Amino acid sequence: MVLSNQQITNIENILRNSLRHKFQNYNPEPASMPFHTRLLGKDRMALFSFIHSLNTNFGTSIFEPVALALAESNFASASSQQVAGNQISSEAHRVIQNIMDRLATAATLPDKTEEIRLIKEVCQQGEMKAVKLTKVDIKLIAHDGAIYLFDLKTAKPNAGGFKEFKRTLLECVAATLANNPTANVQSLIAIPYNPYEPQPYNRWTMRGMLDLANELKVANEFWDFIGGSWAYLDLLDIFERIGIELRPEIDQYFARYGKQH
Repeated sequence: MVLSNQQITNIENILRNSLRHKFQNYNPEPASMPFHTRLLGKDRMALFSFIHSLNTNFGTSIFEPVALALAESNFASASSQQVAGNQISSEAHRVIQNIMDRLATAATLPDKTEEIRLIKEVCQQGEMKAVKLTKVDIKLIAHDGAIYLFDLKTAKPNAGGFKEFKRTLLECVAATLANNPTANVQSLIAIPYNPYEPQPYNRWTMRGMLDLANELKVANEFWDFIGGSWAYLDLLDIFERIGIELRPEIDQYFARYGKQH
């Protein structure tokens, strides 16, 4: 067991509170699906609708607070929904566009270390332009001052979206360096679990746009980075334990919908 008793307690409370809050505030979508309901039953349709709704905010209601609970013991600072910065130099904009153009035409392979070096060289050159970047899902500051900016994505993100993901990662670096040109900053995509297990995660759709070794962490790579070795397996055990504990509450909640139409 790599997690401390306090971390385990915190994560357990996050899961209990999140699920109970969902039960208290959830109203099934009013959409009528008469064929599905008659075939499968009202209770199963209610469960299907609930799971779909839970999935849409699993990141903010569960993954983000769990990540913070893990990181508190291993990083100097951990926060969620942070702004990387509000300005980027015109020269950094030019460098980022050049990187994107070369990647899009396969003129170069992604190399995050080199890309950051190029941005750092010009991060305060030219006109400083205001930008409104999407918030960083998880921001970690290591004890040595290194900054890690994580963008949490769904388990199967659209392959066509990786071009915009890449641009966002580069812009977050540029915005951070605009304020602190000597910062050691890394921006990464995090995918909380591997839907292909036990097979390896299907990374080929990202190759050519993301530096897979330095810009992507999937499942145990992400959770173990934040919480230490074996944190991912410990997390799965916690989720299972809380699921068993709350099963009577879950069953009671869905029993109100009955089995018939």
